[in-house]
Amino acid sequence: MSELVERVDEQDRVLGVVERGEAIERRWLHRVATTVCRDPEGRILIHRRQEGVSRFPGQYNWLIGGAAEVGESYEEAAARELTEELGVRAPVRFVFKFLCDGLISPYWLGLHEAVVTEVLAPDPSEIAWCGWVTEGELRDAIGQWSFAEDGVEALRRYLAQSVPGGSGRQCSSE
Repeated sequence: MSELVERVDEQDRVLGVVERGEAIERRWLHRVATTVCRDPEGRILIHRRQEGVSRFPGQYNWLIGGAAEVGESYEEAAARELTEELGVRAPVRFVFKFLCDGLISPYWLGLHEAVVTEVLAPDPSEIAWCGWVTEGELRDAIGQWSFAEDGVEALRRYLAQSVPGGSGRQCSSE
């Protein structure tokens, strides 16, 4: 069964419903929802994708997410993806969205944050490994490991959101 998504324009307005594969092939804009998972200490979850997945096989990422389904908001998609990929439920907070050129295809990327307090149960068909790191450790890892290119651009934008002199972003917790 094919995955249906909403094709959108440069202002993120819905143009119609298409198969995700066609949107990627034709480089049509669609929506992707992602979440930065933090633990109660503020560390960030990173993971390595399985070798056999269709997008970014074997690469590391600091975002959990996927395409928004037809009629689904960014927040709804982000929460659903947390459950599907990590087996957890947590409130997600919208941070920002941007038009991502994307290595595979362009799309609107909605970035969210969540504090995860439940025990993770990663989907083994998607995630080969995951672990918690500090922002400094994440910055180091980005330079040393093979991270999904789209995630690196999102990280640059996310870290630019921090308040000068502050201790980082605040996440809503359960």
